[in-house]
Amino acid sequence: MTESDERSDEARQTFEYFSNEYAQALHAFKAIEDQSTTLMLLGVADDLRGFVDQFIEMSTRTKRLAEEKNEPHFAEWFGELIEKAAEALRGAIPKR
Repeated sequence: MTESDERSDEARQTFEYFSNEYAQALHAFKAIEDQSTTLMLLGVADDLRGFVDQFIEMSTRTKRLAEEKNEPHFAEWFGELIEKAAEALRGAIPKR
């Protein structure tokens, strides 16, 4: 295997990794968004806040890794998810 082939293989693996991470993050965001009203009606806003905080923490770690791996598009997309979670989800959760 040539050095070029190894780099191509590594680039493909990196792309697959971030594609999968992004798909999972989108799925998690949608699930939190879909369940947020129900959780608030059940009186478990603290649990919802915890889910949102975990989502933001996970997405922030993945965004940093994308930046380290020189994947600016994935870093940007994770940044947008983080903003959406902070604005839409955190903003909808009532304070104690």
